[in-house]
Amino acid sequence: MDFSYDILIVDDVSDNIKVAMNILKENNYNFSFATSGAQALEIAKNKKFDLILLDIMMPDINGFEVCKELKNNEKTKEIPVIFLSAKADIDSLSKGFTLGAVDYITKPFHAAELIARVHNHLELYRAKILLQQNNIDLHVKMKYNEERLLSELEKGQKEIIYILTEIMESTSDETGKHIKRVALVSQYMAQLHPSLDEEDVKNVFHASPMHDIGKITIPREILHKPGKLTDEEFEIMKNHTTNAHQVLSKYKRKLIQAADIIAYQHHEKWNGSGYPCGLKGEEIHLYGRIVAIADVLDALTHKRVYKESWSFDEAAKYIIEHKGTQFDPFLVKLFEENLEKFRELILEN
Repeated sequence: MDFSYDILIVDDVSDNIKVAMNILKENNYNFSFATSGAQALEIAKNKKFDLILLDIMMPDINGFEVCKELKNNEKTKEIPVIFLSAKADIDSLSKGFTLGAVDYITKPFHAAELIARVHNHLELYRAKILLQQNNIDLHVKMKYNEERLLSELEKGQKEIIYILTEIMESTSDETGKHIKRVALVSQYMAQLHPSLDEEDVKNVFHASPMHDIGKITIPREILHKPGKLTDEEFEIMKNHTTNAHQVLSKYKRKLIQAADIIAYQHHEKWNGSGYPCGLKGEEIHLYGRIVAIADVLDALTHKRVYKESWSFDEAAKYIIEHKGTQFDPFLVKLFEENLEKFRELILEN
C-alpha cells in the first residue's frame, strides 16, 4: 500500500533545506519548509505533518523552544521530530530527547543516513497511527457488543417481569390496567424527582408492575374476600411482601433488584408504622416510596371486591393529608404541584 507523507523542514539556512529536499526527493514526499521557528510553528498549526526535521541553532526561537511548543500543542504533540544540528554533544542530545524528539541527525548530511532515518520514522509513525485507529475500532466494537448484550439481558428481564405480572393478574383482584397505571404514575413521579436519572426512571417503570407479585403466594379466599380482612387474615396478606423478597433477592440483575425493593418496601410508611420492617423516612428506598403513592392512588380511585371507587379528588386529598405520616413529604409536594397530570394518568388509562 502506498502512502503519501508530508514533511516539514525547518532551518534558518535555506541551502540546508535544499540539500535535505534533494536527498529525499526520490521518495516522493510532500515537502513544506520554514526558515524560522515562528514560521514553523505557524505552518504546523495549519497543516498536518507526518514528520518534522528541525534545526536547533536558529535566531529568535531555537529548535528546542519550537519542539517544546509543538509538544505542548494538542494538534502537533504526536508529530515525530528529528533534530538537525552540527552539534552532537551529549547535553544537546539529552535535551532534545527530553523534549520529545525521536532522533538526531548531524550536519552535513550523509544521504544514506538521512534517507534511512526519515523512512524508518515515517513508517513507525504511520504504524502507530494505524495501531491507534485499530484500537479505537476494537474499543468501539467491544462497546457495541457490550451494549447489545446488556440490551438483550435487559429485554430478557423485562419479559420475565411481564410473564410474572400476567400470572399475578390471573390469581389476584388486580387487573392489567391497575398494573399499567401504577407503572405510568410511578414513572412520572420518578421523572419529577431531581435526584433520579433516566436509568432510575426506566427501572421504576419496568419494575413497578412487580409491586404485588408476592400475592401469588396468598390464598385465593383471602385475596378475593369481599369484606374486611380479619386480623389473622391481614397478617397472612402482609406476607406477600416478604414472600416476594425471599425469591427476588436471590437475583442480581438491576431490574430484578429494583422489583425486589419495590415489592418488599411499598407498604412501608414514612412514620415507621408500615410493614414488613417498620422502616422510617429515608430508610425506605425511594423506589418503594414512589410506588407506595402510585399504588394507593390507583387502589382508591378504582373499585375492588372489598370497596367502591373514590373520586380522584377524594383520593388526592387522602394522599395530601397523609404527607409526612404515610407518604414521603417531598413526593407528596411533587404530587400536589402536578395534580392534573396525575389525574390524567389515573383516569385515562
